Amino acid sequence: MKVLEAEFVKGFIRMANDGWEMGWHERNGGNLSYRIKKEEIENLSEDFTYNNNWKPIGTTVKSLGGEFFLVTGSGKFFRNVLIKPDDSIAIIEIDHLGENYKICWGLVNGGRPTSELPSHLMNHEVKMIASGGKHRVIYHAHTTNVIALTFVLPLQDEVFTRELWEMATECPVVFPDGIGVVPWMIPGGRDIAVATSELMKRYDVAIWAHHGMFCSGEDFDLTFGLMHTVEKSAEILNKVLAIQPNKLQTIKEHDFRELAKGFNLTLPERFLYTK
Repeated sequence: MKVLEAEFVKGFIRMANDGWEMGWHERNGGNLSYRIKKEEIENLSEDFTYNNNWKPIGTTVKSLGGEFFLVTGSGKFFRNVLIKPDDSIAIIEIDHLGENYKICWGLVNGGRPTSELPSHLMNHEVKMIASGGKHRVIYHAHTTNVIALTFVLPLQDEVFTRELWEMATECPVVFPDGIGVVPWMIPGGRDIAVATSELMKRYDVAIWAHHGMFCSGEDFDLTFGLMHTVEKSAEILNKVLAIQPNKLQTIKEHDFRELAKGFNLTLPERFLYTK
């Protein structure tokens, strides 16, 4: 099978284009990666170009040794993934030490995987372990409304979670574990990767202050839907704050407890106390 005929590649391309259509990927902003299943790789190996040009990841992800990933390219535009996929994305293999990668397919006109590769792989490792192997997608986008909130809300997990939960009833259902917040850090390096991976041990969503959002999920639909839900909630909150900073009514602590019972959820108590 040719790479571009594979269902997971089609899903990856669709998700990248959906993010572009949402306005989350100006210029070359944002990145996406998918941990490929063993059977998916076996079907595509004849279309790969193997070489021994291993390059350092910039961190060590030993649990991902031997895994393959589909990733967006550094400096590539999400708006071009749909029309020039073999130039915009790549399949990479991780060596058995989890320290190096090599390109097996894609980026035909040169380039390298996303500059956020250390963050992606460190978080893939964390979420793979935490989810028992179920999580396969990591997505970073420059979500406008979430970024705006990082200028006006305290950069605290409890504040962002509670404020966004209050904006729509479905929010605590979609992200019941809450949201983590990373203070501003230089993107692309190991420090922000470590800070994010610590948060992702507890959450599926991390907000990067003044930068965007980082989400993990089992598949493309769930991961995109998670980011979409958080960003839509942030949009509602921005509108509420613009109209009336002091909310006249909202979802209360006891309401969240009733919601948790109704949907058989466990909502962390630290997010339920009235601010």
